[in-house]
Amino acid sequence: MRIRKTLALALLLMLFLAVAAFYNGLVLKRYEINTNKLKAGTSIRIVLISDLHNHIYGEKQEPLLSLIRRENPDLIALAGDIADDRVPIKGTELFLAGIQGIAPIYYVTGNHEFWSGDIKTIKASIEKYGVSILENHYEAVTIADSSIIIAGVDDPDVVLVDNTRDWEGELYTAFSPLENYPGFKVLLSHRPELIDLYLKTAFDLVLSGHAHGGQVRIPFLLNGLYAPNQGWFPQYAGGMYCYENLIHIVSRGVSFNPRLPRIFNPPEVVVIDIIGK
Repeated sequence: MRIRKTLALALLLMLFLAVAAFYNGLVLKRYEINTNKLKAGTSIRIVLISDLHNHIYGEKQEPLLSLIRRENPDLIALAGDIADDRVPIKGTELFLAGIQGIAPIYYVTGNHEFWSGDIKTIKASIEKYGVSILENHYEAVTIADSSIIIAGVDDPDVVLVDNTRDWEGELYTAFSPLENYPGFKVLLSHRPELIDLYLKTAFDLVLSGHAHGGQVRIPFLLNGLYAPNQGWFPQYAGGMYCYENLIHIVSRGVSFNPRLPRIFNPPEVVVIDIIGK
């Protein structure tokens, strides 16, 4: 009798782990950043979305859209690969139509948009929904009596369409005027593995994607198994990485491909609260 109970419990545990491992529903991931670069007591909420890859959730993206609406963001940041090089752009357009008007939207390219070979059409499709496309420039945004800088760079694969581009040089040149800016500064850049370059800039917060959470995770043991441009056991698969003068948040992305399942790594919508202290 005791053996049967033990076996039943073991089977239930295995079933629970299997369900948890392959769960692919959207989850919320929250981060809080305290800074003296905002007025004390004020806060700015950013919703970060990356790596949609034209994926469609439910009826007209409603499960994804309702999550974003409920968070009532001040800004929506799209950190690349929102469109894809193989999947029709319908999912992206449904998503952008749904978030239009919720909050100002800022977008940077990822590698897949350049791999499409039709980056101009993709950018035009995105821009028609009122999205600000950040191409090595920045904007000052005032929210709740506090001003922040939101900046962005094209993905390094921009060289596929223009081999004269110097991505690293442009990163430093475009944003060198911000070195003496006293307020909070946010950079959108698709690639997390380029953190050593971001650390040489004057930004306070960098938002990235690209790694897809390392595809496979083992809770408390392994943060990611494999990520593009990082290889096996990537250091920047997803999460918040804190340095002396910069915080780097890497989204695990919102795409889901049943042919390449995510394990203990559900698609995530990232919510960041920047709070003045």
